[in-house]
Amino acid sequence: MSTPSAKAVPTGGKAKTTTTTTTVVKTTTTKTTQPASKLGAGAKVTKARTTASGKKVINSHSNRALNNNGLMRFSRGRMFHRRALYRINKWKGDQAKLQGDKTKKTAGSIQKKKRSPALKKKPVGGDRNGKERFVRTKRLPRFYPTEERPKKFSVKRKRFGDHPRRFRSTVAPGTVVILVAGKHAGKRAVVVKHLSSGLLLVTGPHKLNGVPLRRVNQIYVIGTSTKLDLSSVKVDNLDDKFFKRVRQAKKNAEKDIFDSKKEKTQLSDERRQAQRTVDSGILSAIKANADSRILRKYLKSRFQLWNGVLPHKLRF
Repeated sequence: MSTPSAKAVPTGGKAKTTTTTTTVVKTTTTKTTQPASKLGAGAKVTKARTTASGKKVINSHSNRALNNNGLMRFSRGRMFHRRALYRINKWKGDQAKLQGDKTKKTAGSIQKKKRSPALKKKPVGGDRNGKERFVRTKRLPRFYPTEERPKKFSVKRKRFGDHPRRFRSTVAPGTVVILVAGKHAGKRAVVVKHLSSGLLLVTGPHKLNGVPLRRVNQIYVIGTSTKLDLSSVKVDNLDDKFFKRVRQAKKNAEKDIFDSKKEKTQLSDERRQAQRTVDSGILSAIKANADSRILRKYLKSRFQLWNGVLPHKLRF
């Protein structure tokens, strides 16, 4: 690129013109990168680990993030494949160890059982019979069933009687509860025992409010904070078999059904004696309480709700 420039000469002299040129040259620089193998002696080069056979060792946990955007080195499907290869190689290693020492068994090992041969040699008497003969080691059945019977499949289910029983912490033995269903709904009772069937054994006691020894489901009671000490009351003989009903004998069908009257079941002497024993123990526990007078009135009274009383805000 050239630019002309003129110099003016003062008047009275000769005019002279001179031309100067300037040249601009652009230079470009290129950088070349050398591979890691051609670096200096101080550079470290990581080599992939290989097995004795020359295969690359697969590390199933080497899935690190490439950048801060959450981009991982391997995808989810690729990592699934690598983990599978790792487990297969581990299983093959266990099998190789198992072949070296057949006395030990590793987890997931497959050992082929030695099968007995289907035929075996059996010596046969007589000169013209060939001296030996091949026979089956396991004989075939002589008779076959004419029809197939249905197979019985075993169901691995627990019966309801084998299920574990769980009770609420608010209905422990000695707790005063409120019955909300049944013949004695609204009355208060004392929990005597937890039965193996999952039911609660409760009583009023019968002398105070008329609630006898009964089995009640725990979903039909409201637990209160009032408790009694029933450690001295013995109720070991009271279980579900004790309250089992006795079926009456069938009557003659030829008799007129309108003449027969429904007979009430009478309580046995054993049941009456158990009621007296439990009631005496509970009454002695009430008497030993500091507020025994108020507690007797509390058990005799019924649970009621009035207008303006919110059940969900009550504290029992």
